[in-house]
Amino acid sequence: MTKLKIKSGDTVKVIAGDHKGSEGKVQKVLLDKNKAIVEGINVVKKHTKPSAKNPQGGIVEKEAPIHISNLSLLTAKGEATRVGFKMEGDKKVRFSKKSNEVI
Repeated sequence: MTKLKIKSGDTVKVIAGDHKGSEGKVQKVLLDKNKAIVEGINVVKKHTKPSAKNPQGGIVEKEAPIHISNLSLLTAKGEATRVGFKMEGDKKVRFSKKSNEVI
């Protein structure tokens, strides 16, 4: 299993693609596909058939996954940074390579 540098709950900035420059919070990380679902980014319209849950059917707006390589983590100050790992005591922690602070 690979260790991803972005986790759910992190605030990220899109650095490539149609939504470049947008910022949002990671809702879910899809480990097997190396993608993440970010709140308010890459919103698509999906046509749904009528069902017991949704008897009307219709068009639903929903966030689609975006590849992790197109995302950059934001520091507390709001600047994009790369992420590194280091050992603090006997615990492995993520840190910002720009400000060298633990995330």
